[in-house]
Amino acid sequence: MDPAYSVILFTSSSGAGYGLIAWLALARLTSLWHISPVTALIACLVALVLITVGLLSSTFHLGHPERAWRALSQWKTSWLSREGIFALLTYPAALIFTAGWIRPEVPPVLMTAAAAATLVLAIITVISTGMIYASLKTIPRWHNSWVVPVYVALAIASGGLLFTLVLAVSKSASQKSLIAVLAVLLVSWMIKWLYWRFIDRQQPESTTGTATGLGHLGKVTQLEAPHTSENYLLKEMGFQIARKHANKLRRMAVNLGLLIPGILLILAGVLHGTTQLALLVVALVFGLSGIVVERWLFFAEARHAVTLFYGRSL
Repeated sequence: MDPAYSVILFTSSSGAGYGLIAWLALARLTSLWHISPVTALIACLVALVLITVGLLSSTFHLGHPERAWRALSQWKTSWLSREGIFALLTYPAALIFTAGWIRPEVPPVLMTAAAAATLVLAIITVISTGMIYASLKTIPRWHNSWVVPVYVALAIASGGLLFTLVLAVSKSASQKSLIAVLAVLLVSWMIKWLYWRFIDRQQPESTTGTATGLGHLGKVTQLEAPHTSENYLLKEMGFQIARKHANKLRRMAVNLGLLIPGILLILAGVLHGTTQLALLVVALVFGLSGIVVERWLFFAEARHAVTLFYGRSL
């Protein structure tokens, strides 16, 4: 598939936002970390901005963005519609949760309920985002059980890197806390590696023979190309990336998203003050860069079954 930058921004930005607000909700529910109210308020607002920017960017590649609201009506059959509904439902709970950090008018019981609802709805929304792609049977590299775990895990990982800054500003970024985030990073990229291993070993169910219905006659090949140049379908749904380039980009994604942030988190765990904060900022920049590369590859390596009619393989 042709990687649309608006969709890359959507999945990366909203994933980080939902991940961050999920960490904040968990902190509120468990009291595992001490976070100053003002810092928590700013962090919640940052998370909501990331979520909003991501959701708005998802409409940029539409021919008529002003009609995007109509997608909400297809909730019975469309994961895109369900994602939109869950995203909208998250806002009221998240806003109450955000206000509760500094507004004494918000009762503790309501704050706890809002935090729990925010945590659950944030995760459900990310699951719905992953299901948009996992539900597409016509794209074998997306239609598998690894896509949703990858989306959820990387959202939590990117949100975790943002959360370390919140802890550092609140002077609560202990070695144990940073190691916990490092463990989340490691598990998240392990899930991504398992996804890559799965698609590399995947045997496509459809071939040119099954697509044309002539497979029973033997191996089917094209006598002549249907076009003298690539058409819209091939440009959008048959985007190709060389295997050697894909491997390089995979290594780049892991180095940026896991290796470098992991080293910086370990160093930050034994330091304090401004130096620790600076290391965590750099770790965040590298971590988010790795996820952007990963997300670009997620789209670039996928091909639609329609390309079989043009003599290409899945």
